Amino acid sequence: MTHPDAHPATKPYAQPVTPTAPLTLFDSLTRALKPFDPVHEGEARVYSCGPTVYNFPHIGNMRAYVFADTLGRVLTWKGYTLRHVINITDVGHLTDDADAGEDKLEKAAAEKAQSIWDIARFYTEAYWDDVKALNIRQPAHWSIATDYVPQMIAFAEKIADNHCYQLESGLYFDTSTVPDYGRLARHGTDEGESRIDPVDGKRHPADFAIWRKTPEGEKRQMEWDSPWGKGAPGWHLECSVMSEALLGMPFDIHTGGIDHREIHHPNEIAQNQAHSCAADTGARMWMHNNFLVDRTGKMSKSSGEFLRLQLLIDKGYHPLGYRMMCLQAHYRSELEFSWDNLGAALTRLKRMVMAVSQLRETTGAATEITHPKLTELLARFDAAISDDLNTPIALTILEEAIALKKIDAAQKLATIAHMDDVTGFALLTLSRADLRLRPKAATISEIEIDAAIAERKQAREAKDYAASDRIRDAMAAQGVALMDGDSLGWEWLLAP
Repeated sequence: MTHPDAHPATKPYAQPVTPTAPLTLFDSLTRALKPFDPVHEGEARVYSCGPTVYNFPHIGNMRAYVFADTLGRVLTWKGYTLRHVINITDVGHLTDDADAGEDKLEKAAAEKAQSIWDIARFYTEAYWDDVKALNIRQPAHWSIATDYVPQMIAFAEKIADNHCYQLESGLYFDTSTVPDYGRLARHGTDEGESRIDPVDGKRHPADFAIWRKTPEGEKRQMEWDSPWGKGAPGWHLECSVMSEALLGMPFDIHTGGIDHREIHHPNEIAQNQAHSCAADTGARMWMHNNFLVDRTGKMSKSSGEFLRLQLLIDKGYHPLGYRMMCLQAHYRSELEFSWDNLGAALTRLKRMVMAVSQLRETTGAATEITHPKLTELLARFDAAISDDLNTPIALTILEEAIALKKIDAAQKLATIAHMDDVTGFALLTLSRADLRLRPKAATISEIEIDAAIAERKQAREAKDYAASDRIRDAMAAQGVALMDGDSLGWEWLLAP
């Protein structure tokens, strides 16, 4: 499977700044803010739970990767050498996260009558397309689960005698054998966010599969020989094995969506404790982004035309508008999706892009930022992102920098470039025209639009305002907004 090329690093317009604010992050395990204290001096090692590649990711899934990318950009800003791993789950993840149902990849392959390997490759590449569209930086490693099956079997063999038991369906982890199981999810407490239903055959309801044995008389497309019979690894096993293989134990930060906090990550921690023969959870910090809430009911992949990034693009919304929408909310806050919210976020991004484009046309590179207003803004920006990635505040400070008047243009652009390295909007290369995407349903051509603009201009010059208004209204009826005084000339009306 071919991995995408990494995005080229942004070339700064000035020497790197020296951030001074202490970096504090919210640890889901303790439910408290903690100073970032790396395992290896000067280095940050981060593991992010990646997609299960049985379908396209929806935009709620992609919020997790915008968050992880923002975390990585902040760690880079703070001067750490970042080693980031994102996994690709192409085996083992069941339709019910609580160890029930069918393997998602096997089910998708059967429904589509295709090779499971082809299914995994197609949806992995679709996910990578979304990563690129959202200007998410490439990690140091994309770890593919099926590349690590021998290591998974070895890991399971090491913990099997003291922590596992066999059922007819495979090898299961006994959660009573590790200390404080479920602490991350607050299982067994009044503040616990989830409950795990009992499943027949397990010693305890929370016990989970380490290895799934292929049932007698059946054959999976993906199966391997193991001491517990031919079968496939459990979903939770994969991340423990790949994070240790690529980052070592312990590493600094494990990220994921808040849904992973309830079952998947507690199970990872249990495996890590069993493997290390200690209370070590694997990662020093566990960080989770909150849900994207959709009132239309189209977030679920079972809804047909669910909310994936390509649907936003087809309706005329640039994907970086969605990145802006994500950063306008704190990653630990619920974020409600609506087309109006997305349109407002895209408008905000357009204003930034227009202002920066004008600035780029008038100035060259700066070698140093010395103006006291700019250095004060950089310090405030650093304080905001160092406070558990407070991007809503950071964005307002970026806008303050863009709006400053009577400031050396080169230093101002350099300041914006530094802030943009963290927010990830590509403000130094993006143009307003780049953000004007044609909706898939649009029937009018751009040649027709330009002709209407020319006709309307003639009408206005002749003071025939009635004709001018008719042309404007006719364009609006076809989804085009004509904008007087704007150098771009027109926009698509972004109706959902």
